[in-house]
Amino acid sequence: MSSASCRACPSLALLKYWGKLDPRENTPATPSVAVTLGGLFTDTTVSLAADEDSVSVDGAIEPAERYASFFERMRRGAGRDTRFRATSENSFPTAAGIASSSSGFAALTCACAWASGVELKPARLSALARFGSASAARSIFGGFVLLDRGARSAEQLFPPEHWPELRVLVVVTEARRKEVSSRDAMEASRRSSPYYGQWVRSSRRLLPEALRAVADRDLELLGEVARASALRMHAVMLAARPAFSYWVPLTVAVMAACAELRRDGVGAWETMDAGPQVKILCLEPDRPRIEKHLRALAPEAGIIVAHPGPGVHRP
Repeated sequence: MSSASCRACPSLALLKYWGKLDPRENTPATPSVAVTLGGLFTDTTVSLAADEDSVSVDGAIEPAERYASFFERMRRGAGRDTRFRATSENSFPTAAGIASSSSGFAALTCACAWASGVELKPARLSALARFGSASAARSIFGGFVLLDRGARSAEQLFPPEHWPELRVLVVVTEARRKEVSSRDAMEASRRSSPYYGQWVRSSRRLLPEALRAVADRDLELLGEVARASALRMHAVMLAARPAFSYWVPLTVAVMAACAELRRDGVGAWETMDAGPQVKILCLEPDRPRIEKHLRALAPEAGIIVAHPGPGVHRP
């Protein structure tokens, strides 16, 4: 039996993806602009199996139904009627709002293809990864990536070296698995939040600013867009029925600390995904001061320093 291993880094959406245009095809209702986070990764090894598909993540067996549709698409894409046995390990907390599904399904897609003996172009890998997680379509690529509204695959905007001094501080406020998955939260938002339609429209209006900010390496503009996008996404959740929130008290405290730093002239711009963790955009010269401030505020929080990283590759 053949086997192959792949490493992928999580994709942090700066302009957020939240909502599905076509649930069957898992295409996004909103455009997203993202940076691939070097310094965090998922390693996945896949072996071809004769009996059934299986996935373990960090030593725990995953529910088969979560992967069934993806594996069927993968078999079609690889042109092989086989089963896959996958084991994955994350270097960061799993299912806790640090985009582990993006790196997880990107690594799984490539490992399945390579184990099957096929070399697929990045755009095709991206399209297949999308069936596991739309954000995984972005993690195929390194650097700065766009997944447009309704797109079947993502595209790289710029390689990692486009903005080498950009840093993302991932502040781990709570490491346990979240109780509501992103997939379920998206559907609840679409179905019941009165703000959902406006969220979709406003995301499209923010796209040109996000693209310009990345192209010009303009941290202030990118920070403003990323912060606005994240807060609007969470407002949609808060307005759902029933309402729900991923934030914990430390989430709010770190957000307030970023505002305080900006008042003092330090570029520290926060964003959050579907989880309690706070990601802070900054430049390398400001990183030590921001870290010092955060460690004084919350010595119990973990801080992971990330940078624009590579696309999928062999570990």
